[in-house]
This record gives sequence, C-alpha cells and structure tokens, in this order.
Amino acid sequence: MDKTRSKTMDRRTFLKTSGIIGLGAVASTFGVPQLLKAAPKTIKIGAVHPVTGGLAFIGQGMRQAALLAADYINSRGGIKSMGGAKIELLLGDSETKPAVGRQEADRLINEGAVMLVGPFQSGTAMAIATLAEQRQVPFLMDIAAMDAITQKGYKYTFRIFVKGSTFAKSSVNYIKQIIKETGTSPKRAVVTNTGDPFGKSQGGGFIKAFQKSGLPIEIVEHIVYPLGIQDLSAEVAKIKAAKPDLLFPVCRPGDSALMTRELYKQRVELMGIISPGSPGWYEPKVIKDLGKLVYYVMDTAPWPNPASPIFQQANARFREKYGVPMDLNTGFAYTAILVAADVLERAKSTDPEALVEALRNTNFKDHPMVGGPIKFDEKGDNINATCAMLQVLPDPDPAKRVKIVLPEKYAQAKYVFPMPQQMWERS
Repeated sequence: MDKTRSKTMDRRTFLKTSGIIGLGAVASTFGVPQLLKAAPKTIKIGAVHPVTGGLAFIGQGMRQAALLAADYINSRGGIKSMGGAKIELLLGDSETKPAVGRQEADRLINEGAVMLVGPFQSGTAMAIATLAEQRQVPFLMDIAAMDAITQKGYKYTFRIFVKGSTFAKSSVNYIKQIIKETGTSPKRAVVTNTGDPFGKSQGGGFIKAFQKSGLPIEIVEHIVYPLGIQDLSAEVAKIKAAKPDLLFPVCRPGDSALMTRELYKQRVELMGIISPGSPGWYEPKVIKDLGKLVYYVMDTAPWPNPASPIFQQANARFREKYGVPMDLNTGFAYTAILVAADVLERAKSTDPEALVEALRNTNFKDHPMVGGPIKFDEKGDNINATCAMLQVLPDPDPAKRVKIVLPEKYAQAKYVFPMPQQMWERS
C-alpha cells in the first residue's frame, strides 16, 4: 500500500513538475507571460472628454484618438523603463459640463489613474485643474485655451495646447499679412462669440489684440450669445445691420452651422469670415454638412503638420479605423497620450513627484502637430505651441477641403481673399 502510494505520488510529482517545466519552456520559447514570466503591470491614465452633450461628436473623436494612441504605445512594447507596462485608459464623460467633468476626474483618480488628460472645454479644464492640485495628480491638458488656467501657480497642471492670447496674436498677424499682400482695405468688422468661458476669453482677447494692432479696421459690433443656442437669426440680423466687411466669429460646431446658414439666408455681404480661433469651422461634420456654403472661411488654429511622418502614420490608422481624417481635436488628444507615455518612460515611476519632474523636463519632438518640440515653461504652458491659418477650399473630397494657407512653411495651398462670390450666390 505504501509502495503504491509512493509510486502514485512520484507520478503526480513528475507530471506536475514536468508540466511546469514544459509550460515554462513554452513561455520562454514563445514569450508567453505565464507562471515563470510575470505579466507587465498596467498604468492607468484618466481621460475626460465631452462624449455626450452639445460637444459630443468632438469628445467622441478625442476619445477615439486617445484610445488609438494608447494601443499604438502598447503595440510598441508599452513603457519599457517599467518592464513593458501597458497603458490603460480610464474613460470619463464630462457631458459638456464643467462640474460633471470634475466629478468624473475624481472618480478616475479613485479608480487608480496616476495621470489625467483632457478635457477640451476651458471651463472643465479649470475645474479639473483645481482637483488635480488637491489630489496631487498630474493633469495634462490636450485642449483648453483659456490663459487663466495656468496663471494660478498650479504645480500639477500642464498644457500642450495653445493659449487664447496666442490665438489672438496669431490671428492679428495673419490678418495684417493677408491685407497687405492682397492690397485690400476692409474698414468695418463684427466680432461674435459664445458666452461660455472659452468664448468670452477668446472673443475678448482678440478684440484687445486687434485694437492694439494699428489696423485701420473698426470693430463696430460685438455680439455674445449662449453656448448651445438653437436660433441665430436675431444675431445675424445685427451683423447685417452693422454692414461689416469682415466677420470674426468664435464658434462651436453647432452655432457655426447655424450662423453660416443664417448668413446665407439673410444674404449678408462680406469680404471674408476669419475666425480668431474656434472649433466651429474645420470640423469634418460641419465641412461635409455645409458644403459650398462654408467655402473660403478662414480659421486660426493649431493643426496637424501634414509633412510629419508621425501624423501621416496616425492619420492613416485613424482613417482606417474610424473613416475620417485626424483634425485639430483628435490630433491633440493623440499627442497627449504620446506625451504621457514619454513622461512615464523618463520618470520610470508613477510617483506624482517623479511625473511632475519629468513633465517639467519634457522635450518631445516626435508629435504630429504644427510647431516645435513640446516644452513646458514654469507655468506649465507649451512654449512651442503655435497656430496656422486654415481655409476651407473647394475639393471634391470634403476630407481634403481644410488646408493650411499660412505660414508658408506649412502651407498646402494659397489663400483666397476676398471671397470670390457672395454667400447667396452659392448653391
């Protein structure tokens, strides 16, 4: 009996041992992270964007781009300095509401996020920035332009995007260049903007910069309306009554479409529409839906660099997976994850102090956007963030209509100014 038990135990021991050795050999041979080879740990990053609400289709695209970037990093071996740790995005929805965005960011921190990215809206960014300071979690803003966010001495908040004041200065400089090169003489202008923090900051900042520019153009009307407005007929009537040569609108996608159609309906004569920086005039959905009505509109904005190999690769993957090209919003969401991965790689840790130190020493060159290497100043702003002048130009493919026209270094086409036809002549 004892001999039988001994033989049985020996057989079991052999099978167990040989099984482990065999599995270990397979794991060693094929790189399978089982038993003898510990699986890389996961690093959680919280991504908050407006996936529902009035800005949902922007937020959805940004979420898609962030997920695509995380997949790209993971496919290349993850964070190598931490044993190939994979990035896991924890997803939050601000619902286009700052208070909700802060709640979502707090939830993601509680779920283990060691960094935060997002959130598109400046008001939401301000709310999350105060939370990031309290919770001592680094916050990397992919898009949020309001200058005030980084003017409060925050330690944990950094911005990849362009400041609102940079938009204003760039717009004024491009307008000067266009007027000089075309020999035109516009005299009157109207500024419009939404009443949210971004709209107020962007519109007000542009007016200040414009009035200091010395341009012989009078801003004869400044019209402010609520974000999410459903009817702009009264506002466009004011624009028409002011008889401007130029319209400088700060719009979101919804109101840009409403305004364009209403300008057409009321037959408002303009030499040009030049946005001093807003997401209303280059969104793929807006371009496709408005067709010829939006031809020749200009917009000052940061933009993907069409000559960048990083952009070309990312854009090809994005178009293949989602059926649309990358734009400003998706480009910066993608870039934020690349920067976060670079920071983690250099920090070799998820400790918040190590991450902040790595952020302050960032010099990230391999990104897909117009501008130099991403570097942060003492306030957390990207010193090389810059804007291009875009214009919607005729092309059979709506995805190819938005082109960089200035500066010449990045230009894909020559700008057209004044508009070659009046709004009501288009079909």
